[in-house]
Amino acid sequence: MSAAVCFLGTGNMGSALVKGLSCAPVRLFGFDVDRQKLDDLHATYPSFTPCASAQEALSQADYVVLCVKPQMMRSVLREAQGALTKDKCLVSIAAGISIAQLKEWSGNVCPVARVMPNTPALAGEGVSALFLDDPGLTPAHKEMIRRIFETVGSVHILAEIYADAFTAVAGSGPAYVFYFMEALVEAAVTTGFARPMATRIVEELFKGSVKLALESGMHISQLREMVTSPAGTTAEALNHMDRMAVKAALIDAVLAAKERSVELGA
Repeated sequence: MSAAVCFLGTGNMGSALVKGLSCAPVRLFGFDVDRQKLDDLHATYPSFTPCASAQEALSQADYVVLCVKPQMMRSVLREAQGALTKDKCLVSIAAGISIAQLKEWSGNVCPVARVMPNTPALAGEGVSALFLDDPGLTPAHKEMIRRIFETVGSVHILAEIYADAFTAVAGSGPAYVFYFMEALVEAAVTTGFARPMATRIVEELFKGSVKLALESGMHISQLREMVTSPAGTTAEALNHMDRMAVKAALIDAVLAAKERSVELGA
């Protein structure tokens, strides 16, 4: 996997990828407007080299991982055009920005890939979608991009038409999970548990439930039915959620997130 990988932006996701790649046979470079982030990364992962400018980072890179906000992408790419060459490969993790837009804004100089990771990558348990539709990507490019993101979790190679949907489900998904965890913590506190204990109970609840879902070989619906005894407490709680249309509200929320992802690329 020997290559030079630079990161433009070293926030949460950029830092997670540097961590994942820190022991891999690659050369790591990066630039961020916050110099302290660069220095902290270098102190933790000596294989990562901070750069004084985006142009300096780009000049040394085979793969350029763009970890900037969608609203900043156009200006970042236009500033980078002079340092881009046909032998480089751009990889964007920005929601909503299409491959066609990325290629246009970068001057159609080099091949482009889109990736949508999620924040569990910070714990090495992310799930990322790779959108490798650009015909300019070689098999070597595709393999390298896959290996980069496998250092922080699992990957799925999807057609770009699924980008907005994946963003809404898995990219935004950790926030939905934490939102539901917050609600359960508040419920536990309301019933009398101290907040630290309530938080720990809910964390262990989610950890165990996910482990069971992954290892049981049973469908999620079957696992839910296992807990739902006739006329029991769980049945009463689930009936209340159905009366309040909780499942429908969650589906509508994901659809709203998908539409927002489309808007970001408009």
